[in-house]
Amino acid sequence: MSAQQSNDPVFGIQRVYLKDLSLEIPNAPQIFLETQAPSVEIQLDVASQGLVEGIYESNVTVTVTTKAGDKVAFLVEAKQAGIFEVRNVPAEQLPLILNVVCPNIIYPYLRSNVADVVQRAGFPPIHLAEINFEALYQQRLAQQQEEAPKSSIYVPNGAQ
Repeated sequence: MSAQQSNDPVFGIQRVYLKDLSLEIPNAPQIFLETQAPSVEIQLDVASQGLVEGIYESNVTVTVTTKAGDKVAFLVEAKQAGIFEVRNVPAEQLPLILNVVCPNIIYPYLRSNVADVVQRAGFPPIHLAEINFEALYQQRLAQQQEEAPKSSIYVPNGAQ
């Protein structure tokens, strides 16, 4: 009997791919003459969606903005994605798999692609730090639980 016919949990990587990549160097070539130490700002996001029964896409998106003083040296936006087969997993565990396990698989590819494109653009590579996706997921859950009661309670004007 195959795993699909049994009730055994199934987790498989179908594909890992670079979904989107953008590089901007708005102040070239003058920015290459800048001697001021750059500042780096990094924004990260995780998302997932169901494609067909038991098949999901998970994405990790990063935006890296590097400035020398008030001038943007470069801006990189990259989205690394993966297609995963997840079957026979309890429903309450699926969000953890899609928001923690899958991003942990995808993220090293994203880190490599960002470092490569920045270096190919003529800058020292940016090595993104390791991310604790479980902590990030737990933080988002806590934030959603905090916001939910506030948005669902209606208090008429003057009533307390």
